[in-house]
Amino acid sequence: MKKLLVLGLLVGAAIVAGLYFIQGWSASGPARAPVSVVIAPGSSLASAAEQLEDAGVIGSSQRFLLQAKLFGGGAPIQAGEFEFPARASHSQVLAMLQTGKTLQRMVTVPEGLPSVLVHERLMNAPALTGDAPVPEEGSVLPDSYSYQRDEPRAAVLERMQKAMRDTLAELWPKRSPNSVVKSPEEAVILASIVEKETGKASERPMIAGVYSNRVRIGMKLDADPTVIYPITKGRPLGRRILRSELQAQNGYNTYAMAGLPVGPIANPGRESIRAVLNPAETDALYFVADGTGGHIFASTLAEHNANVQKWYALRRARGEM
Repeated sequence: MKKLLVLGLLVGAAIVAGLYFIQGWSASGPARAPVSVVIAPGSSLASAAEQLEDAGVIGSSQRFLLQAKLFGGGAPIQAGEFEFPARASHSQVLAMLQTGKTLQRMVTVPEGLPSVLVHERLMNAPALTGDAPVPEEGSVLPDSYSYQRDEPRAAVLERMQKAMRDTLAELWPKRSPNSVVKSPEEAVILASIVEKETGKASERPMIAGVYSNRVRIGMKLDADPTVIYPITKGRPLGRRILRSELQAQNGYNTYAMAGLPVGPIANPGRESIRAVLNPAETDALYFVADGTGGHIFASTLAEHNANVQKWYALRRARGEM
């Protein structure tokens, strides 16, 4: 009788232990906050499990390995930086390792960002290493760029600049006969002005068409952003442009000279480059804000002056003048 009782107790204990083991596969883990762990290329599941235990992601590497063999399938683990969520279960941890669901680190360059601010973003991006120079204006293609922990900043910058070179190599042969730019470098210069003059994507070809018309007939571009650039290197001016600044001779001020400035005033995006290579066919020479974020276009100075008065009246009604 005693033997049967002992046997029953042993069987019961085994069942309880088995249930605990099975349930432990999907039970909450010990991490109280997200934990980032870098798994090196060529790591085995056993070495990864030791790293995870040391980092506090799992409670026991041995239990994790046994559960992984029984319940996790035979798919290999991937290398990379993983950010495991708080209380991640053994099941979740292995799934992340096997699917390669690595932590995505990104640095984003918005369209029209000047190079001094591109440099700031690179320097402030966490987990990158080393320094990087302020890139040449117009040499970076705006986009979101992924990077890995401990990657050099200079390497990320080179990817940004290669993306611009590749984009120009792709788009330049597709330019229309209507384009006035004579080189990819001129395309970037004019595209940087288009980028700064409108926040409306649909207007880019029309703005490019206006400026192309002005370049074609030798008319000054009169673009405010080209006045501001030598003063701030693309940072916001924070005040009205001074009369003396409108008259400054510096190679950028398109109020003081005809033609394109000596260089880009920002890093233009792909669509602005495409716009100057394929500008809208228009006879417009002027544009002014319409109060909605867009612009009203005109072919004659008289028509443009009337549009300007409408814009002033709108601003006065808003209490802006």
